[in-house]
Amino acid sequence: MGFHPEWNDISTLINQSESLFIKKLSRNDTSWADSPKNGHQNGFFIPRPVAESDFFPKLKNSNPEKPHIYDVEYPTFWPASGEIKTSTIKYFSMRNPTNKEKAKPRYEWQHTGMPKEQFQALSPASLLVIGKLKQVRFGSSYWFIVVDSVSEEAEIIETAFELGADFHYGLFDPASLVEPASETDQLIAELSQAIKDGTLEQFIKKQTLPSPETLAGKAQGKWLNENGFCDMNPYSVSRPGDAVMRISRDIEYSIYKQAELRFRAAQVARILLHGGGDPVGNLVRAFSELDSIFLSAAQTRKSRAGLSFEHHVARLFKDGRIRHEAQAVFGGRRPDFVLPDVKELNMKGDAVIVSLKTTLRERWKQLALEKPLGAIFLATVDDRVSGEAIDEMGRNSISLVVPESLKKAKESAYDGFDNVITFRQFFDNEVRLKRPSLILPL
Repeated sequence: MGFHPEWNDISTLINQSESLFIKKLSRNDTSWADSPKNGHQNGFFIPRPVAESDFFPKLKNSNPEKPHIYDVEYPTFWPASGEIKTSTIKYFSMRNPTNKEKAKPRYEWQHTGMPKEQFQALSPASLLVIGKLKQVRFGSSYWFIVVDSVSEEAEIIETAFELGADFHYGLFDPASLVEPASETDQLIAELSQAIKDGTLEQFIKKQTLPSPETLAGKAQGKWLNENGFCDMNPYSVSRPGDAVMRISRDIEYSIYKQAELRFRAAQVARILLHGGGDPVGNLVRAFSELDSIFLSAAQTRKSRAGLSFEHHVARLFKDGRIRHEAQAVFGGRRPDFVLPDVKELNMKGDAVIVSLKTTLRERWKQLALEKPLGAIFLATVDDRVSGEAIDEMGRNSISLVVPESLKKAKESAYDGFDNVITFRQFFDNEVRLKRPSLILPL
């Protein structure tokens, strides 16, 4: 796992920057740091749209004998270690430049000259954050931070910049960290009016967080409208895993954040304006209460993610007419789904157990205890699972089910493992082909 500054330090650097480049690191971007056997790339690739923008310093040809190569050397600041490195960007503009018949354009920009230790032992799908400073600081106009994907800072960055499930890279304006003006201004206006009218308590009572079922329904409805479907039948939706990931991680979370802002702002307003007293005095006296509010907010977000995933997978089963039982208890355990049901599991022992984990960490190991009871499938939208963990799951007869785009993603470690299948493969092969009796007739 890499090392990086805490969010407070990262946000300070962001505020000092005129623009940002964020990239989800691929295996090629990091594997060179772990072993020479993985190649000698010694850096990361810059995507063409970013390389052709004005974010990085301008490149020029420095070797007339190789006119197809453009490069630049420039100082870069690495806050995690406090060091300045001389980094290099090279652009190889042609393939086979000496062969007129085979020569063709090449779009490959490689960035080298980086502290190797900051790229070692990173979890899959970690983030590289680069800031272009408003003015030279630390002897450089650019700062670089590598953020491990399993860290709290990675979660904050993904939330702050609204990095979607299909995010790979992007250029950002630091001002985008600010809440959208229309949404925030509307809430401020409503709160101010309630204070003026003496109806603050009534306003606060109206602000509630939607139930998980309500959130899931709204998110599914929005996705269906956007994509022109009438239901989420996995045999009609070509990439059901990607659909669930998009609904859960992007659409539903966006809806939730709007509701959360109103609910938490109302809670804080009640404390700060208590008794018509001094807001500063109320802030100091009720600090522990405020701390509890924000802790509750963080915990609610995490629990919401798990419930969200469960609701959307259940919708796939329901619309696909797949026999299933949710949250069934057997042998002291409660998997998310049993196909077709616990009765079948207890009678024949050949039912299907489907467990859901939005993030895996070490929690998957408890599933190994259920191996004698039926085939085990662990569905996840986590792109940070290591190859070692996937191997260990295979040894415990656990098959991973992942969204279609994650299976082949350069940033994840899933490709090449036989015990990793997509949602599409699960419904086609494990259900319809191998267990057709699980599908109810029309």
